[in-house]
Amino acid sequence: MSWGVLPPREKLHKYGASALNDAELLAIFLRTGAAGKHVMVLASQLLDEFGSLYQVMTAEKSAFAAIKGVGDAKLAQLHAIAELGRRFFGAQIVRENVLENPQVTQHFLQSALAHQEREIFMVLFLDNQHRVMSTQKMFAGSINSVEVHPREIVREALKANAAAIILAHNHPSGSAEPSAADRAITQRIMKACQLLGIRLLDHLVIGKGEFVSFAEREWL
Repeated sequence: MSWGVLPPREKLHKYGASALNDAELLAIFLRTGAAGKHVMVLASQLLDEFGSLYQVMTAEKSAFAAIKGVGDAKLAQLHAIAELGRRFFGAQIVRENVLENPQVTQHFLQSALAHQEREIFMVLFLDNQHRVMSTQKMFAGSINSVEVHPREIVREALKANAAAIILAHNHPSGSAEPSAADRAITQRIMKACQLLGIRLLDHLVIGKGEFVSFAEREWL
């Protein structure tokens, strides 16, 4: 198997991180391979086994049991990198104009919700310039449902003096396609917000590597 002329670190220094493929980036973080196994072989094996870089970074410890060369030290590295990414997007989204930078919002929500094993309902509170003032995971449920209370969302929006909100929740099953219940609760929240002059800008459903925007589908 060939990985190009330059090793990953040299390639990064010469061309920048964006020039590296997923296996090369993963190899840099893994640093070393296993006995008789080059780090690029290990990185490629992990990607083949789990299907994507995202799945590698969010997999549970038990999922690595059959892969030689991934012990506690490498698992700690992978989990730390995943957490670093979540914190990076969390810091990036605050004070951003979500209408001007929708990709920032999507990346943040993917990093915050896609790895969750239960449904989590999150709300982003925005000022009158559509900048994110704060985010809050408001409700937690089971693997396939979460009970949401519109009155509590409106109460928190008033406390934050928010002019607008964005809703988001995850589907642990992996499919981001909204259910009838998702659409019904969104309408209830929108009506509750309208009574108090709060705009509902979007509701994003987060799956595994995909999302659905209610605004893009013109459901709001």
